[in-house]
Amino acid sequence: MNHRLLAALAVLVTVMVLLAAHVSAQGPAKAYVPQKTADGQPDLQGVWSNSTTVPLERPANLGAKEFYTEEEYAAIQQRAAARAGQGKQTTPGTVADVHYDLSQFGLDRREAAKNLRTSLIIGPEGKVPPLLPAAAKRQQDRAAYQRVHGFDGPENRGIAERCILWGNEGPPMLSPGYNSVLQIVQGAGYVAIMQEMIHDVRIIPIDNRPHLDSNLHQWFGDARGHWEGNTLVVETTNFTDKTAFRGSSEKLRVVERFTRADPETIRYEFTVSDPSTWEKSWSAEVLWTKSASNTLYEYACQEANYGMANILSGVRATEKEEAEKKK
Repeated sequence: MNHRLLAALAVLVTVMVLLAAHVSAQGPAKAYVPQKTADGQPDLQGVWSNSTTVPLERPANLGAKEFYTEEEYAAIQQRAAARAGQGKQTTPGTVADVHYDLSQFGLDRREAAKNLRTSLIIGPEGKVPPLLPAAAKRQQDRAAYQRVHGFDGPENRGIAERCILWGNEGPPMLSPGYNSVLQIVQGAGYVAIMQEMIHDVRIIPIDNRPHLDSNLHQWFGDARGHWEGNTLVVETTNFTDKTAFRGSSEKLRVVERFTRADPETIRYEFTVSDPSTWEKSWSAEVLWTKSASNTLYEYACQEANYGMANILSGVRATEKEEAEKKK
């Protein structure tokens, strides 16, 4: 090795040492400090997309791998873009033409924040814990009842089918796959979250009031929020067992954390626990991005809910035919 190369290496090492010392002296990178609302709250307001390409549970072949590398992520995005291109509408009047173009009308799943996670559920397992035996039996009993009575009347259909509540609305709030847009509005003593899918609004008090009495149950549960620094922490209890998030019971408890990570991103974290459903709690993290459209599209659920009447009338017609055959 010649003297010039040795000298150059020595200079490079010196620069790297000085740079490391400078960075150390500066301390860790400062967390983003959001603007404040008129009443002094950290500002979470705006129209956000919680669309994501990350699955809730980690694919089995990835084991305990929690994050992709930048190169792996780029390859995944490239494959996803290719698949999306194949789904575009083609010549009018063709079979392909009658299917959704997912880039129109708020259906584009590509409006998602960059996320290197291999699953939304954090930790080495990356899975929802197994159901407890009693919870598994509860699920089996519900399924058995539905097989016999599921078409008796509208009250026996699912709550989403009845336009009451979509499971993704939460809490926890997860992307339904399309119409994955929500709007946060803040006022004195409250935070409101309106979701594009079915247009329900969660109104969260942040005035330190106690939870409702334990015998009162609600579709969205009973939410109570408070600020921990720049993070909005929301605890929700008092769920109805009709919501049954992933098989949960009325004892479901969800703790959410909303943190504005930068002007374009909210880090949404949640922890789910239910001693009647899982042996342990589990947590997940989703990155929300500022919606490019800055718009919530209309969602007219009940007005166009032809499927309900068609399904039930079809079953009544079948029952009538079977009764006539018995005669």
